[in-house]
Amino acid sequence: MSEGTDRRILDRIGEMVEAERVLREQLAAGRIDPEVEQQRLHELEAELDQCWDLLRQRRARADAGEDPNLAAVRSVEDVERYES
Repeated sequence: MSEGTDRRILDRIGEMVEAERVLREQLAAGRIDPEVEQQRLHELEAELDQCWDLLRQRRARADAGEDPNLAAVRSVEDVERYES
């Protein structure tokens, strides 16, 4: 169960990284304006931070012999404060 959940988190991270790449391509091609790109990038980066945080929590719990499924998504504010 744990590895499957971790794989889904990693897959989602990969999807968001691809979405970032597409946004930058769209901006370079003039299909979106910089404000749209920046807003969407900000949203993606916040979700990416949450995914990486959840993955770190899960791995830390597993390493400590605890149930990784007890890890929970933290708010963007908590994650950003933690990373500062």
